[in-house]
Amino acid sequence: MEVSSSVKSQYPRIRLSYNAYCFIDSKRKPILNCQLNFNFPGSFHHIKGQRLVLNSSYSEGGPISELGLENMPLSVELEPISSESQFDRVVAEAHQLEESVIVLWMASWCRKCIYLKPKLEKLAADYYPRIRFYSVDVNNVPHKLIVRAGVTKMPTIQLWKDGEKQAEVIGGHKAYLVVNEVREMIESENSM
Repeated sequence: MEVSSSVKSQYPRIRLSYNAYCFIDSKRKPILNCQLNFNFPGSFHHIKGQRLVLNSSYSEGGPISELGLENMPLSVELEPISSESQFDRVVAEAHQLEESVIVLWMASWCRKCIYLKPKLEKLAADYYPRIRFYSVDVNNVPHKLIVRAGVTKMPTIQLWKDGEKQAEVIGGHKAYLVVNEVREMIESENSM
């Protein structure tokens, strides 16, 4: 992300760093993993919709809007895949565009899947629009697709690239650990 020259001149101490957090309260509880580290003369005040708002002297229409954060999504809904032909189309399009896709294989009866899905939607926002995230409810697709993908446990998160499954994470433990493993899987595959 580029910072405009007018913001740099007005705030020479502004820094951007990878994988930092934006904070909004005195307990420094991370609210949004926005991969930015701001060193403004004020502090973050609150999150309003999809816009980060600084204290009153840095509000609407000020320097924060010049950074382009007002369009940064907090989460991206996982697009559902409901048929084998749709799955094939998604993988083929990603292959043609030389992109990766993440597929969450889940079931409506799977409690861990239900807890994991919103956390993956937040992770999807970090990679949006470079990597598309999808979900497949195994109860709503033909069994041969599940066998073809090699899914044996729920939830399973797979990375597909070049028309083939490259890596997977089986989410049998706490959601935040699964999300960290998925992030590592994405970073290791995309660094090759």
